[in-house]
Amino acid sequence: MAVDGNWTLTLTTPMGERKATLSLTAAGGTLTGTQGAEGDTAEIFDGAISGDAVNWKVSIDKPMPLTLEFIGKVSGDSMSGEMGIGPMGSFPFTGTRA
Repeated sequence: MAVDGNWTLTLTTPMGERKATLSLTAAGGTLTGTQGAEGDTAEIFDGAISGDAVNWKVSIDKPMPLTLEFIGKVSGDSMSGEMGIGPMGSFPFTGTRA
């Protein structure tokens, strides 16, 4: 499944719905790129792709230092899955190709 390119994510969080941007590049089974929200951008890490399954992590500083873990599936120009927020649990996210 082609995942390369720019995505717009909608994240359901304990603080309400948030928007983020995601830029992905797949090479073999590795996924790299950047994710940005609210003026900050960070490199993703531990990214992987297998078929239509994708996963990656990103560290944020706002509203507090956390590592977010994304596990999802890509279907054409859409993506959906769960975002793990450490001790706060997991919450749904969706994405569309930008």
